[in-house]
Amino acid sequence: MTYWNNKVVVITGSSSGVGKEIAKGFLRAGATVVISGRDEGRLDAAKEDLESDSLFTVRCDVTDDASVEQLVQTVISEHGQINVWINNAGKSDRGTAKELTVEQCQDAIDMNFLSTVRCTNQVMPYLIESQGHLVNMGSLAAKSAGPFIGAYAIGKHPLTAYTQQLRPELKTDGVHVMFVCPGPIARDDPSPRYQVNNDMPESAAKPGAGIRLNLIDPAKLTKKIIKGCETRKPEIIIPRKARLYFALFQLFPRFADWYIAKKMKSKSKTN
Repeated sequence: MTYWNNKVVVITGSSSGVGKEIAKGFLRAGATVVISGRDEGRLDAAKEDLESDSLFTVRCDVTDDASVEQLVQTVISEHGQINVWINNAGKSDRGTAKELTVEQCQDAIDMNFLSTVRCTNQVMPYLIESQGHLVNMGSLAAKSAGPFIGAYAIGKHPLTAYTQQLRPELKTDGVHVMFVCPGPIARDDPSPRYQVNNDMPESAAKPGAGIRLNLIDPAKLTKKIIKGCETRKPEIIIPRKARLYFALFQLFPRFADWYIAKKMKSKSKTN
């Protein structure tokens, strides 16, 4: 028996990418895992790929109240409890701040922040009942914004404040709240995921939007998340040295601008 036997883990936005990797890690740890996403075909493909009798799928659109409520109630009906809820669904972006529209910002906030509030409100009573874990997946962009990431940081930044507020409030109810902020995640497909306009360098289409960063191994990140839940860690930031940079950026904004510009130049020289 391990800590994760007879525990139910729900992961939003987990039919592919890091969400799918997290599901794989919890399955290996012995948990029952429910993955969700908007595309049933991708969910079915993920289930076939992960090949586990302890894996279940439920279609869910995290931008829709009724869909989130149905996800929570389906899990409770079929499994009787929720021990871990991971708010992983989100959408990254590329673009310049000077060209952002109100509609783009609203979409980013709804997908990257309000979806987490929506899910958390629905699942909270069950996490309190199980004395479980709430994991909010952020990003380095939730802590510090850089150029050319469009409305992504605008959508992720509120997660920092929300999680910081939830953590002490839910601790009194026995719920562990953890914020996970990784750098760009390594993917099997190396092709650029984003289109860039003429005001942006070609490197902005790559992970980190042109800033030189080491890609994060999703399997190693998953191990840290699982261990973080077991030890009830409040926050995971990868790479760890980013903590120092965040502190310096707050104290010395000119240093932040200089450092980011230097990193972008270094990146362009290596490409």
